[in-house]
Parts: sequence; structure tokens; C-alpha cells
Amino acid sequence: MTGSEPVPAPLDTSRPHPARVYDWWLGGKDNYPVDEELARKILAADSTAVRGARANRRFMHRAVRTLAEAGIRQFLDIGTGIPTEPNLHQVAQAVAPEARIVYADNDPIVLRHAEALLHGSAQGTTDYVHADVRDPETILRLAGESLDFDRPLALSLVALTHYLGDAADGDDVYGLLKRYTDMLAPGSFLVLSQVTPDLNPEAVGTAAELFARGGTPFHPRSLPDFARFFDGLELLGPGIIPVTGWRPDPEDVAAQTEGIVPVYAGVARKP
Repeated sequence: MTGSEPVPAPLDTSRPHPARVYDWWLGGKDNYPVDEELARKILAADSTAVRGARANRRFMHRAVRTLAEAGIRQFLDIGTGIPTEPNLHQVAQAVAPEARIVYADNDPIVLRHAEALLHGSAQGTTDYVHADVRDPETILRLAGESLDFDRPLALSLVALTHYLGDAADGDDVYGLLKRYTDMLAPGSFLVLSQVTPDLNPEAVGTAAELFARGGTPFHPRSLPDFARFFDGLELLGPGIIPVTGWRPDPEDVAAQTEGIVPVYAGVARKP
């Protein structure tokens, strides 16, 4: 594994954590009663929550496969969450066994599972750094032990930006994303998905309130606000679209008949 600094904080099971809530929606076992309680409340308010979590995973699979087939051999996945199979490294290395992957997350339970489960191909590498997305210098420094930032790579933040605020004296999510993309070599890609109020405003608004009560700020974004993340980049077709519609596989086409998922997705190239 890549360097593990900073030292992980003790595991806090008194408050829900987005990665563990997401794990519950995906049918995982690595969550706690406080996470399940919030996950059930949000699901009661927004019946698309489980479908959205699964659709996000499938979007990640399709985007990674698309980029690996296009020649990308390095992947930096921030906010990876608790490992579930197939994970990003398995998708990328199925196309290109020599692919190099670094995961980053700030949840101690993710670190524990990453050490046990994130084993890549013999030809490539699969590493993990314990750090917060709000600390790009640490993430990029530690990821640089495995990745070559002078060569193109894919940076993915799937279902993460809606946990980050806009305020310049806070998370400054747009400035934060720019700090990451500024470090990428030309020919690199940015992979994003983000909850939106555009497609189901009442349910998404209720979910945001429930997250906030649980101590997790939540920031659904409109199409223009989501599009801002890709300023200066070249969107791949079909552009920004609801997550199940991005280059769908047959499984995704079938899922679309179950109803809309209030999540936008996009993949863009740095020129």
C-alpha cells in the first residue's frame, strides 16, 4: 500500500458516514445502526436512493472501461468508499492488466477494508492513501508514489461533490476541483457524478435535510452548476446526462424503465 499518512482518526460510529450509508444501500455489511437509520430515512423520502447508488457504481464501471479501452493506464479515485466488487481496479485491469490505480478516502473503515481487499493484477499496481479530498496536496503527493502525473490519468470523484460546499471560505468545491485538474497532464480525464434537484426536487430536498440533521452537509446541484466542474475541459459524448444514460449497457437501459435517477454524470478530457 502507498504511504498511509496522515494517521487515521479513530472510527466514529456515533454519527453516520456517507460511505457507510452508501454501503447499506448497496447491500453491504460494513455499516452501523446509525448509518442504516439514516439510509432507511432517506430511502423512505427518496425511493430512488438504492437505484441511484447502484446506477453510480455501474456508471463508474462504464467510464473506467471506456477510458481504459482508450489507452488510459493510470486512475486516481477519490472518495472510493468501502470496496465492493467489481471495484475500479478490477474493471481497469481487466482491460489493461498493467494499469496503476490509487484509491483515496478519509474513512478509517475504508482503510481497514482496503488493506484486506484491494489486490490488483500482478502486472499493475493497486494502492490506497488515507486522506481527505479537501487536502489535494497530501493526496497528490502520496498518489505520486505510484502514479506519474506527467502522463495522462483518469481522476474520478463519483458521488462525492454533493458532500462539498461552494463557499470560498469553506470547501470551495469549484476551486478544489480546479486544483486537482491543474495538476493533471494534458490528455487526462475527469469522471464525475452528482445528485441533482432538477429531476426530483421534493425528494432530493428532503434527503438533503436528513443528511444535514445527521451531521453531513449535502449539496444537490442543478445542471448549470454541475457543468461548471467541467469548465475548460472537453466533454465526451453524450455530454452531461442522467447517470443511467451515459453510454448505457443493456442493464442500464433496463434500469431506465424503473424511473429516473436524480444524478447527473459526465466524463471530460483535459485538452
